[in-house]
Amino acid sequence: MSLINISNLTFSYDNSYDEIFSDVSFQIDTDWKLGFCGRNGRGKTTFLKLLTGEYEYRGTITASVNFDYFPPAVKNLENSTISIIQGIAERAKDWQIKKELSKLTVDEDVLYRPFSTLSNGEKTKVLLAGLFLRENNFLLIDEPTNHLDMEARLKVAQYLKTKAGFILVSHDRAFLDECTDHILSINKTDIEIISGNFSTFLEQKARRDAFELSQNEKLKKEIGRLESAARRTATFADKAESAKRIDPLKVDNKMGYSVYQGAKSKKLMAQSKSIEGRQTKSIEEKSKLLKNIESAEELKIQPMRYHAERLLTLKDVTVTYGTRDILQGFNLTLSRGDRLALLGGNGSGKSSIIKLICGESISHTGYVDIGSRLIISYVPQDASLLTGSLKDYAKEHGICETLFKSILFKLDFSRIQFEKDMRDFSQGQKKKVLIARSLCERAHVYIWDEPLNYIDILSRMQIEDLILTFSPTMIFVEHDKAFCGNIATKTISL
Repeated sequence: MSLINISNLTFSYDNSYDEIFSDVSFQIDTDWKLGFCGRNGRGKTTFLKLLTGEYEYRGTITASVNFDYFPPAVKNLENSTISIIQGIAERAKDWQIKKELSKLTVDEDVLYRPFSTLSNGEKTKVLLAGLFLRENNFLLIDEPTNHLDMEARLKVAQYLKTKAGFILVSHDRAFLDECTDHILSINKTDIEIISGNFSTFLEQKARRDAFELSQNEKLKKEIGRLESAARRTATFADKAESAKRIDPLKVDNKMGYSVYQGAKSKKLMAQSKSIEGRQTKSIEEKSKLLKNIESAEELKIQPMRYHAERLLTLKDVTVTYGTRDILQGFNLTLSRGDRLALLGGNGSGKSSIIKLICGESISHTGYVDIGSRLIISYVPQDASLLTGSLKDYAKEHGICETLFKSILFKLDFSRIQFEKDMRDFSQGQKKKVLIARSLCERAHVYIWDEPLNYIDILSRMQIEDLILTFSPTMIFVEHDKAFCGNIATKTISL
C-alpha cells in the first residue's frame, strides 16, 4: 500500500476561458478500486492525463507507482493480438496471458487473429488484461463501458472486482456499484472522496444536500427575523438618542442630556450591535451552504400524437452485409406510448434495425411498414465529428436556438461553453448536444442509438425523469442497465 499525493494542483488549457483545477489537494490509496464521477466537462479525463504527465501543471503529484492509461494506443492494428499484449506486458508468459483472458471469457483463438478483426468489446477486454499483467502499475481506466453490451459490462465489472489499484471513470451506476470500493467526485467547488460504491456516495450526498437545504431555509428565516429586529432596535435607539437631549437652562444638569435617556440609548445601541453581529454570523454560515448542490432542473419535450395506434411494423426482416446475414427473421411492432429497448450483444444488428427504420439504405429482405407521414427524431451513436458554433448548429437543424441552449444549460452547460467551438467540447458534452437537439424537435417517435455514452450520471437521471414524465414513444439502444430498467415498457433481445 502507498499513497498518491496531489498538492495544490492548478491547471487550465492554453487559451482556455476557465481553470479546470484550482489549488486542489487530496490523497489516493494505491490499493483502492476508485470510481471517478463528476458532470461532463469537469476534468475527469484531464486529471487522468495529468497523472500520466501528458500536460504541464502547477502544484505537485507524487506517487511510487507507474500510471497506465486505458485505452492505450495501439500502433499497428494488423499485428496479432498476442503480439499486441506482449508489447504492453513484456514479461508476461503465454500461459499467463491465456489465464487472464479466460477470466474475461475471451477465446484463445482471438490471440492469433489480427487485432483489427476483434470487436470493440474484445479489444476492450484484451487491452485491460494486458495492462493488468504489467508490474507495479496503477491503472487509469477511462470509460471502458462505451463499447460493451450489458453482458460484457457485467463480466468486466466482475473482473475488476478481483483487482486492486485503479481509477475508473464510468457513468454506468450498476457497473460502478459492482466493482468499486471508493468514489472520487469532482463537485462544483471541491473534490471529495468517500468509502463505498456509487450507491453509498449517492445516499450520502442526498442526506448532505437535504441537511444543507434545511439549514439554508432555517438561516434564511433567522436572517429575516434579525433584520426586522435590527430595524426596530435602530428606530428605538434613534428616538432615545433624541429624547436624551434637554435644555440645560431648565435643569441643574449642565451636561445637556437626561441621564436616564442616555443610559437607555446606550443599552439600545448595544442591542443593535449584538443583533448585527448575530446577523453577520448567520449570513456567513448560510454562505457556506449549497455550493455543491447540483442543479438538475426539469427537462421538457413535446412529442406529437400520431393519428393511428400503430406507428411501424417489421415482419420477418433479414439484414445482410455482403454475403453474411447479421439478423434473421426479426419482428417488431411499435404502438403509441411504447418505449422499446433493443438489447443484444455488439454486432447483433441493433443499429442496423434503427437505420432501416430511419430510412437509410440497408440491404434487407422482409416486410417493413413505416407509418404515413411519421416524423422521427434520431440521435446517432457518433458525436465526435461535431464542429462549429451552437448557434450555427441550431440554425442548420431548424430548431429554436434559445430553447436549444436552455436545455443545454439545464444539462450543466455553463455560459462560457456557449461561446466555444463544439470541437473543443468533451465527448459527453457532444452527446448532450445531440440529445438537446432531439428534445427541441417535435416528433411522433424518438429513436436514440446509444445516447448515454460519455454522459454523466446526473444528466442520465434527468433524462430518465423527462421520459417518465412526458412518455414519448421511443425506440432506443442502450447498455445502461439502470436506465433500461427504469424507462423501457418493452424489450426485444437480439
